[in-house]
Amino acid sequence: MKQEILLEITGTQQIDSQRDKIELTTVGEIEEIDDAYIVYYTEEQEPPLSPVQATVKIYKNGNSVEMTRTGAYDSCLVIEKSKRNLCHYGTQFGDILMGISGRSIESEFNGSRGCFNFGYDIDVNGALASRNEVKMTFRKNQEQ
Repeated sequence: MKQEILLEITGTQQIDSQRDKIELTTVGEIEEIDDAYIVYYTEEQEPPLSPVQATVKIYKNGNSVEMTRTGAYDSCLVIEKSKRNLCHYGTQFGDILMGISGRSIESEFNGSRGCFNFGYDIDVNGALASRNEVKMTFRKNQEQ
């Protein structure tokens, strides 16, 4: 059963010595299934682009995360600890095939609040493009 949550997402991206940080606070939903937690939320875009529907599936064994975005441009990133996966990332110029190498995956959820952290590297044509960290902190909406 999906439960409404207040979700705070912080994403950091490091390219060479430059570091960029993006923060998003939104309402979303979380669903717990046998082997994973699934977080659903919407990212508003600058007009004329339509909103992006995001789904993040964090496996309870701590070995993998799947991030899917659907909207004007679709993408699906699979992050697995100590493994490299080839993933498609949609852009206005077409799809890009990227290597995603998982560094770390941590999850904590007590039924009413939690935090998911994961780190991964992106490479394009085998060359490191960026180092990324995502932190998702949430609590059930009734605790606000």
